[in-house]
This record gives sequence, C-alpha cells and structure tokens, in this order.
Amino acid sequence: MIRLAALLWLTIAAVAFAGDWPQILGPLRNGAAAADERLAEAWPASGPRRVWKRGVGAGVAGLAVVGDRGFLFHRLGDREVLEAIDVATGETVWSDGHATSFVPQVGGSDGPLCAPVVHDGKVIVFGAQGMLACVDAATGRRLWQRATHREFDAQEGYFGAGSTPLVVGGRVIVNVGGRKGDAGIVAFDLATGETLWTATREGASYSAPVVATAGGVENVLTVTRLSCLLLDPATGGVRWLFPFGQRGPTVNAASPVLLGEGRFLVTAAYGIGSVCGTFDTTTVTPLWQGTESLASQYATPVAVGGRLYAIDGRDDVPPASFVCLDPATGTVHWREEGFGYGTLLAADGKLLVVKTDGELLLVRPDAARLAVLARARPFADDPRGGPLRALPALANGRLYLRDDRTLVAVDVSP
Repeated sequence: MIRLAALLWLTIAAVAFAGDWPQILGPLRNGAAAADERLAEAWPASGPRRVWKRGVGAGVAGLAVVGDRGFLFHRLGDREVLEAIDVATGETVWSDGHATSFVPQVGGSDGPLCAPVVHDGKVIVFGAQGMLACVDAATGRRLWQRATHREFDAQEGYFGAGSTPLVVGGRVIVNVGGRKGDAGIVAFDLATGETLWTATREGASYSAPVVATAGGVENVLTVTRLSCLLLDPATGGVRWLFPFGQRGPTVNAASPVLLGEGRFLVTAAYGIGSVCGTFDTTTVTPLWQGTESLASQYATPVAVGGRLYAIDGRDDVPPASFVCLDPATGTVHWREEGFGYGTLLAADGKLLVVKTDGELLLVRPDAARLAVLARARPFADDPRGGPLRALPALANGRLYLRDDRTLVAVDVSP
C-alpha cells in the first residue's frame, strides 16, 4: 500500500508539474511552453484573473518556475537577492543574497538582468556585477559562488552582466567577457564552481546561449558582443565564428533561434539586422540576411507553425512593428506598423505578447494578419509601475509578470 501510494503521488506530481519554466525563454530556451500547457481562448473584459500580487525590488530578471516553487532574482537595497516563493501565494519560502554596488552606465534598472536557471536541484544566478552563484533549490543553501568580473577582469557594460548562463553536460557556461587571458566565455563545474575551461576573447553580450544539435552532436550556439559562434561544450573549442554586431553604443541581446536541427536565426537592431543560416560542426552557410525583414533590439523571435513571429525595431526608439515572416526566406507575411515593443511566448498554438507599455495580448498565429483574441492590462491599478521589460514565465496555467515594483501571477488557463 505504501509503495502504491508513493507511485500515485509521483504520478500526480508529474502531471501537476509538467509545465515548468526552469530558465530564460522556457524549457528549451525557445520561448515555447511545455507541450501540455493550455491557454484560454478568450478573457473577460476585466482580463484574466489575478491569483496574487506582491512587491519586488529592482531588476528585469524574469521568474523561473519548477514545481510549486518560483525563483525570483531582484535587488533589495544594496543586495541582489534570490528568493524561492510559493507559486500558490507568492510568499517567500527562503532567500539568499550577496552585496552589490552596481550603477548602470545608461539609465535603466540597477537590479539583475539574468533570469535564474534551475537545473538538477540547483539554482544558478548571475548578477549585474558578474557574481555567479549556485544555490540548493530546496533549502536556499549557498553551494558556491564566483566573482567573475573581478576574477577575469570583465567590464560591467552599459546595463551590467546580462547573458543568462547555460547549463549543459554538468557545466555552467557563461559569456563573462573577461579580458584576463582567453576568458570571453567560461565553463564552471555545476557541482563545485571550479573553472573547467576558458575560451575566446569575445566581449560579453546580453544574449543567452542555447544548446544547438547538429549531426547528433551537442553544441553551444552563442552571440557575444561582436560575434556569433558555435562552441564545443566539453572543451570550449570554437567550431566556427562569424562577425555579428557593431562597435559603439549597440548591444546584442536577443537569443539565437533554432529552426530545426542545423538551422538558426540571430537578430539585433542598430543597423545589424538578422542572419538566418544552416550549420554543422565545421561550417555555417547564410540563407538570408539584412535589416529589411527583421532587426530586433532584444526580443527573441518565436517560431510557431513554420512561421516566425517577432518584434521588429527598438524599444528606446519607437515605433516598433509586430511581424510574421517565413524563416526559410525572410519574406514578411504581414507587418503591424506602430505596434510597440514587447516580448513573446508561445503555448497551446497561441502567442502571449507582453508589451513594455503594460498591455497583454492573446494572439492566434495567422499568416494573413494579426489576429488578437483578447487584451488586458494586469498592472492598470499600479500607475507608478515601470515598463514591463522582464521576460514573462508561463507554468501550469499561470503567467508571471513583473516590473521594478510588482510581481503578479494571472490565470490564463482555460
């Protein structure tokens, strides 16, 4: 009976926790929720039901969610704080933090930019001043930490460290941008924090690397300050590289988009544009490139039904457009001019669009037009709130949104 009860509990837990959002851009870092995530077809005039609301500190790091715990990384006073919260209530379960004195060079928030990464019972956070920490997800006990900017002589950049680490093969891979030796990209042991390898002299970007498979081989595809490159995650060996980015007051911030095995897209604003290509472990071949189809400042495009949906343009220099395009050719199916900036995620054959001005849209993917199913303003009762630049998280029917003051959970399930 005990074994049967245990098996039943594990079965229920597996079903209940199927929709985790354990890292930036979801389970596979592609902006898509778990396959069994379900969304409502419409919302009432008042918008989706708010489950709870709580205050938060500074930062634009989105939430990570695993099981019944959310992981919030924000700045409170002179500390960057990681909190585990109960997703049912928003209440704090445990917290861990470290001191910070970060001041951004160009406006914006002085809090952390990188979403927590939850992997194998551990939470990885990367602060604005390059503090990399690993914490036990169950208890909040600090397992290890590394002051990467100090150790590897990295600059803070315009807005602080912003490239969310990637865990692959027991390694925490970070675009540190170190100038001491070849420490542009560094791999740390997930269990101990020990440096496993350093590679390249690439500067740091705000783009999060992704795991890209080609010919059955795992690679790390990353966009740095001035390049796009493919790495061997075991050794840091560079398999190929091409220039991507411009010097001066520009950033690379959108993550690479995988369009099936051996195909990818990268995009940036500031006259850089997009490159879509094919690759293997030795070569990369562009299929189309330029600024005409797409040039997104930091919002990562999302692929749904063989089409790519994206925000084209810049947040700080409006207006931006919402576009639907053919990823194979770069042909634009439609363009909604003056739409405004925002971030996208896909679930249940639909799109959720979180605009920086506070509007939330439920959209049906359509190659012919922008098909809006519902609109809402979850922060309408907080006129002092800032822009919604933190990436949203979607898990088990709840959408988590935050600005520099407030975190809300809204029920978007059927």
